[in-house]
Amino acid sequence: MKAPLHLKILNVAGFLLFALAAWLQRNDIDPEVYYHPSSLDAALWLLFYALIAGLFLVILFKPFPRWLLLVAGLACLIELGRTAPGLWENLFGERSFTMMQQSMSGDDPRVELSREFFGALLALAAVGLLWWERGRFYDRKAAPGADV
Repeated sequence: MKAPLHLKILNVAGFLLFALAAWLQRNDIDPEVYYHPSSLDAALWLLFYALIAGLFLVILFKPFPRWLLLVAGLACLIELGRTAPGLWENLFGERSFTMMQQSMSGDDPRVELSREFFGALLALAAVGLLWWERGRFYDRKAAPGADV
């Protein structure tokens, strides 16, 4: 059994959204925008978003191994853990909450960390959707003869 058309459209939208997020990560190494940018951090975020985009793309054509979803889910949880302190400080710190600051400075990294937290949260939701879709439409029990 293959996924219905509305789910395939959602997969294309997910691919485009996360591919765009990966492409936008190139801005995170711009020293005019960020204080002491980390090329490694930007590259890891690019790969993180590209992985999620790739999963959305692959599931359009065939199922993928469940361990790949576990790796993606673990990456999401790691990123949530790394960025949660910045969100916490943004929500409950001495300064007022903001997500609209134009750039991240060394004095106030909480804005970028908050944005990254929500990006990782969206990615975790995407992994959950892909896990459900794979189990519902591509597992051997649901679709005899499908490659898993």
